[in-house]
Amino acid sequence: MTFKLGLTGSIGMGKSTTAKLLAEAGCEIWDADAAVHRLYSTGGRAVAPMQAAFPQAVENGQVSRERLKNIISADPTALKTIEAIVHPLLAQDRIDFVANATADILVFDVPLMFETGGDKRMDAVIVVSVPAETQRKRVMERGTMTTEQFETIRSKQMPDAEKRKRADYVLVTDTFEHAQAQVKDILADIRGKMTHA
Repeated sequence: MTFKLGLTGSIGMGKSTTAKLLAEAGCEIWDADAAVHRLYSTGGRAVAPMQAAFPQAVENGQVSRERLKNIISADPTALKTIEAIVHPLLAQDRIDFVANATADILVFDVPLMFETGGDKRMDAVIVVSVPAETQRKRVMERGTMTTEQFETIRSKQMPDAEKRKRADYVLVTDTFEHAQAQVKDILADIRGKMTHA
């Protein structure tokens, strides 16, 4: 039996660190963002259909996320077309991952898990969380975005309190050691349930 474990959380909550800890504990990880990156890269499955729909989005044989952002800014309806191209390809990538995986627990790292209804395909979902102030501090310390960009991203994501309410497990990433201990406990709980299933 394979257990499908969703992993989600807003920007700056510690999702990447948690995914690494889960991988170290023997889980196999499917990362939605990395999958999109593969689809958009040279030779990726999204390049040709994107070139047909938005020729200006493809640069040097790969889809430019920056150019896509500009296209969506100029024409918000373009997002629907982009999603119609990418979502089926992502679904296929996920199916291929499951078909080739050998671990007992498969982790699906999806930033917008609840927003896209992905939680319905999971056996359980972990939401990583920290207080809002810690989240803001982490994101700002990265130096990769402005406060406005951070607020825009946050406004598009389901509020953390709502995610925590819908989670099977809430993992607080205030310290690395605490996160590590919680990963161990969560996996022990899941493996215990799998044994008795």
